[in-house]
Amino acid sequence: MLYKEPAPIKDRENPFESMMSRFNIAAEVLGLDEETYNVLKSPARQVIVNVPVTMDDGKVRVFEGYRVVHSTILGPSKGGIRYAPDVFLDEVKALAAWMTWKCAVVDIPYGGAKGGIICDPYSMSAGEIERLTRAYTSSLVDIFGPDRDIPAPDMGTGPREMAWLMDEYSKTKGSTEHGVVTGKPLVLGGSLGRVEATGRGVMVSAMAAMDKLGMDPTKSTAAVQGFGNVGSWAAKLMAERGVKILGVSDVSGAYWNDNGIDIEEAIEYKNNNNGRLEGYKGAEQIDPDDLLTSKVDVLVPAAVEDVITIHNVEKIQARLIVEGANGPTSYKADKIINEKGIMVVPDILANSGGVTVSYFEWVQNRMGFKWTLDRVNERAERIMNESFERVYAASQKYNVPMRIAAYIVAIDKVAMTYKYRGGF
Repeated sequence: MLYKEPAPIKDRENPFESMMSRFNIAAEVLGLDEETYNVLKSPARQVIVNVPVTMDDGKVRVFEGYRVVHSTILGPSKGGIRYAPDVFLDEVKALAAWMTWKCAVVDIPYGGAKGGIICDPYSMSAGEIERLTRAYTSSLVDIFGPDRDIPAPDMGTGPREMAWLMDEYSKTKGSTEHGVVTGKPLVLGGSLGRVEATGRGVMVSAMAAMDKLGMDPTKSTAAVQGFGNVGSWAAKLMAERGVKILGVSDVSGAYWNDNGIDIEEAIEYKNNNNGRLEGYKGAEQIDPDDLLTSKVDVLVPAAVEDVITIHNVEKIQARLIVEGANGPTSYKADKIINEKGIMVVPDILANSGGVTVSYFEWVQNRMGFKWTLDRVNERAERIMNESFERVYAASQKYNVPMRIAAYIVAIDKVAMTYKYRGGF
C-alpha cells in the first residue's frame, strides 16, 4: 500500500542548493582540490523523458520523468524512483547527490542516483500506474542495469512498481534480471528485512547517539513526524527498546498521548485504514506544527524535505534529532540547531539502513542465494553502528557538527577513490 506524506512547506529552500551549501563546508574542511571539487559537485548524467501513457478513459497523457546519475566513482549508481505531483529536477539532483554521500558513509560500493515522475499516483488506477512504470522503464533501458544504475522504491512507489520495472527491463534483455532493481517482492528476489531496513537504521542511529549523550532509552521520550514505512518502523523498534513515543503524525494530522502511544496498535489501525491514522482513538489530535516543537528528548522527522526551517527551529525542544527523511532540515536552520546544542544524526547517515539492505538484496541476487533475516539484520546493524562511529569520530576530530562530519567522511572516500581510479 502506498503512503502519502504530508505536503512540504511552500517556501522551502532549493534542495540542491541546500545540499551544496553543506558540501562546500565539508570540502573546505578537507581542503579538496579544484579538480575533484568540480567533478563531485555536478551530476554525471541528467536524463529527462516524456512518457506517453494510455489512460483508462482511452486518452493518451504524457508524463515528464527524470533520472539523475550523480556519480559512478564508487560503483554502479543506486537510488529510488519517486512518483509525486511536485517532483522537480533540482530535487532529484539533490536526492541523487545525497545517495552518493549516503553510500559512501556506510562504505558500500555504489554511486548515487535518483528518479522521479511528475504524477499523482493516488488519483491513478493500478493499470495506469503499471503502464506508466513500464513506459518509463522502456525509455531508460539504456540507463538502467545491474552493473550500471539500480533503481529502488521511493515516495509513491513500492515493491509492486519494482516488480513491473524488473519485468519490463528483463523483457528487453531476453532474460530475467533480478539485480536491476531492489525493493522487490520476496518472491521476485527481494530481501528479508528490506521493508523495515530504513526504520531499523534510524533506530540504531538513535540508540548510538543516545549512548553518546548519556540518555537512557527507557527514560526517554520521542515524537515521530511521518508514519509511513520509515516512521512507523522507527517508532516500533525504538519503542521495543524502551523509548516512550508520545507523538506521531501523517497526512491526516498529528496524534499525541502523554502516557505514550501504543505503536503496535497504531500500526495495525493504519494498515486497516487505507494507510492513514485518520480517526485513531489511541491519542488526541494536535496541530501537526506542534509535534515538531513538542517537549520530547528525541525528534524523528521521517516525512519530506524542509520541515525544520528558520520558521520553527527556535522552538525545537528535543535534545536529539534523527533524520529519517531525506533533507528534513533546511540549511538555514542548521546554524540555529548547532547554537542550541542539539545533536543531529543527519539523513545521509540515519536513513542509510535502506540502501544498505538494498545492497544486500543486490548481492543475494548476484549470488543466487538468500540470507536469513537474522543475518540481514545483524550485518545491517553492524554497518550502521560502525558508520555512526566513523562520523562521530570525524565530528570530534574536526570539531564540526555530525552533519558536516558525515559529508567529510563521504566526500573523503569518494575523492580518494576518484584519485586512485586516475581521474580524467
